[in-house]
Amino acid sequence: MVESRRIACFLATSGHSGVDRLAKNLLPGMADAGYQVDLLKIHNHGPELNHPLPENLRVVEFKARHVYPALPELIRYLKQNRPEVLLSDKDRVNRTALLANALSGNRARVAVRSGTTVSKNLASRSRFDRFVQRNSMRYLYRHADTILVPSQGAADDFADYIGVERSRIEVVPSPIITPRFYQRLNQPLDHPWFKPGEPRVILGVGELCRRKDFTTLIRAFARLKDRYDCRLMIVGEGRARERLEAEVKKLGLEQRVSLPGFVDSPYPYMKASALFVLSSLWEGLGAVLVEALAAGTPVASTSCPSGPEELLGDLPGEPLAPPGDPAALADAMARQLDNPLPRERLQAAAAPYMLEKSVASYLKAIGLPQAV
Repeated sequence: MVESRRIACFLATSGHSGVDRLAKNLLPGMADAGYQVDLLKIHNHGPELNHPLPENLRVVEFKARHVYPALPELIRYLKQNRPEVLLSDKDRVNRTALLANALSGNRARVAVRSGTTVSKNLASRSRFDRFVQRNSMRYLYRHADTILVPSQGAADDFADYIGVERSRIEVVPSPIITPRFYQRLNQPLDHPWFKPGEPRVILGVGELCRRKDFTTLIRAFARLKDRYDCRLMIVGEGRARERLEAEVKKLGLEQRVSLPGFVDSPYPYMKASALFVLSSLWEGLGAVLVEALAAGTPVASTSCPSGPEELLGDLPGEPLAPPGDPAALADAMARQLDNPLPRERLQAAAAPYMLEKSVASYLKAIGLPQAV
């Protein structure tokens, strides 16, 4: 191991976001490849890494409680430690990383990541907010050495919407499938809906928010309830809970639909379900879709930007439906319930997102050898 080959990862997360899952897998993976890896985080923010940590993976928690006030501490860290690469994720964090690197006089290569379809993510903002964020990204991201995204669709959208040369954007598969994933996948599941002889379960997983559009999933399920002996479970928490519960009540589905809240390990639920459904209006990739495929569970999804078409487009059985269309999603769900694909075919679609393959792709994208 070469001490000077250091990667600094500056992140600030909620503790249960997609970036958290990325960090928990990617950072130990880069450490296992032989690099010194520092996680730089905001006080009382995520990500929280799984312990025990590799000896060459260090957590540096700043005193600042928000991203922008952490700028002086980040500058000081860069001056003292001089990492070879500074990797960041999410726009506010990316801006701060780029500014700190410039002010520190450090010559770290800066890789900024955007994990979503940026035009869709900004569409709900005010015109002024969209103008400010779009133009700040257009100017500041020019100073990054590379821009990382999780799918071809997200890359094309970023280039078109922000106005960045497509050649400067690298598509890197996220490290989703790990040995720990399989350990958690095979944990016992003690839930009455998954007992022998119970109706089949259709599963959705994610934050209860507009982007995930579980309203469309509930309405699609309502179209299937008389044709199939099945139930719908949506695992997750969020601000849309009351609205979703009201929709369930309006459709008379209280005995057939469950919203149990956040579950730390939804993977045994995936493995035991008859069908997994992604109903999102937009994604950067759709990590839960990859996890369901790796579990060998049949899937149906909206063809939202970006990711699902890249993941499922080569699979037979027409598993895709337009976003926001309950009738079309119900038809896609019915096709998968009637003719589920073999487990091996589903798992093969998740292969690019295995930990070692993803870590190698990340290291290549940020200009580092695969091992030191």
